[in-house]
Amino acid sequence: MKIIFLLTTLIIFIYGLNNNIEIEEIKSQITNIDKKLASSNNIWLKKYINFDTYNQIYTEVEKLTLELKNLKNAKNPNTAKINTLTHRLDALQQQEELLDEYKTNPFKELIEKPKIEDIPNISNPVAIIEGISFIKNLENQKFTLKKNQKNLEEILQDLNKKYDLLIQLNTLKKSKEISKEISQTQSKKLELQSAQNILNTTIDIYTKDNDEITQRLSIQIKNQVFKLIYIGLAIIISIGFALMLKIFVRRYIHDNERAYTTSKIINFFNVSIIILILLFAYLENVTYLVAFLGFASAGLAIAMKDLFMSILGWFVIVIGGSIHVGDRIRVSKDGNVYVGDVLDISMLRITMYEDVTLTTYLENRRAGRIVFIPNNYVFTTMFSNYTHGGMKTVWDGIDFTITFDSNYKKALCIASDAATKYSRGYTEITRKQLNKMRDKYSLRNTSIEPKTFSIIETNGIKISVWYQTNAYSTLTIRSTISAEIIENLLKEPDIFIAYTTTKLIKDGSDGFGNKPSEFKNSTTKDEKD
Repeated sequence: MKIIFLLTTLIIFIYGLNNNIEIEEIKSQITNIDKKLASSNNIWLKKYINFDTYNQIYTEVEKLTLELKNLKNAKNPNTAKINTLTHRLDALQQQEELLDEYKTNPFKELIEKPKIEDIPNISNPVAIIEGISFIKNLENQKFTLKKNQKNLEEILQDLNKKYDLLIQLNTLKKSKEISKEISQTQSKKLELQSAQNILNTTIDIYTKDNDEITQRLSIQIKNQVFKLIYIGLAIIISIGFALMLKIFVRRYIHDNERAYTTSKIINFFNVSIIILILLFAYLENVTYLVAFLGFASAGLAIAMKDLFMSILGWFVIVIGGSIHVGDRIRVSKDGNVYVGDVLDISMLRITMYEDVTLTTYLENRRAGRIVFIPNNYVFTTMFSNYTHGGMKTVWDGIDFTITFDSNYKKALCIASDAATKYSRGYTEITRKQLNKMRDKYSLRNTSIEPKTFSIIETNGIKISVWYQTNAYSTLTIRSTISAEIIENLLKEPDIFIAYTTTKLIKDGSDGFGNKPSEFKNSTTKDEKD
């Protein structure tokens, strides 16, 4: 009997020893799981902890509220205890307000289906970027849901392991603490499993919506890319055709002026075609364009009056042919006068190079500037074209005054001979050009030979000689003729130039230079004045 008792005791001891070892091993595994969950920094656990904290606070608030009610209704209420419980209740109620969002569904933000709003309509190339960005945003939201799902699965796996270990531990060693922890773990599992079921449904629905929207946007992006390619090809063809026309113009139109004007017209129509291609490609309803232009034209007509007038002026200039590139023109505006050659005529302005002319000599004392003249000036400002209709010459005149006792007839002859000598070639050119202009204009007086006039002035006889000269070099020829006239006048003993001057005579002569004394005449009173 003793041997049986000893064996039984030994077996019980060994069984208990093994049981303790297994219990300790299970506790160690549970501890490791708890440490893993605590260090995971998982959003699901944080949400659940806040939810559990709210429930505990809510239960405590209800308990304190009932206890305070009983204390206040007692015959001899304990004021000190009532005050203590009241302060504690206030603190708990403040905590309850802070955790109020966890009152019903603690995982609402994690399991709620993201709203898909403002889905773009890819109807132009710029919207392609918006569409790609929208698709990327949808994928990011989907990735976030998938990540939340994976984190939740990991937590549930750990909780299931912990729950199974707790069941085993409770089988080996039953206690209230283990039973309570089993209950808490099971409650946590149920909450998270419920959230998992909702999240799985949310992901399934969102994935279907996401795929549908992504497919639709991808088709729209693809269509816009092909549309952009077709439009690009159309624009390239238009530009290529315009370049071919320009090559044809340069090869077969030898007149630089006509070639330039034709090139400008080709550019205008090319740009217009490109604008129309873009408008009809990206304007879904042409009626919108008509309505928009109708409303916008009134405001634009006032706000951009000068711009529209300049464009209208461009049409008048190009179609009317009053000014061409290469023409020499004179423009007056606000007392300022500019003379130069037209470099370019764009839709908004005329570009002119200011040359050295008689105008710059007499008035501006500046030249070489690039002057920009708005096209609308053609309606409000005086334009003078020196070379209109193929003309290359203009009338120019030189004036000088001789004394009353001079031989004015000889002076007229000298002026006429000098003007005829240097303007002979331009006179012939002018005659030919005027004959060509008879078909277009009514020309009555076409006398283009040099003209001389003698006019009585207060201080002598003014001789005025007029002649044909190159419109682009009037100042040069004027200088040459002036020098010729002066040289010839100084050679004549009976011609004296009248001018206002003062001379200091030290040698007793009369100051008339080296002319013979018999032809010297005393200075008139007018000349002295």
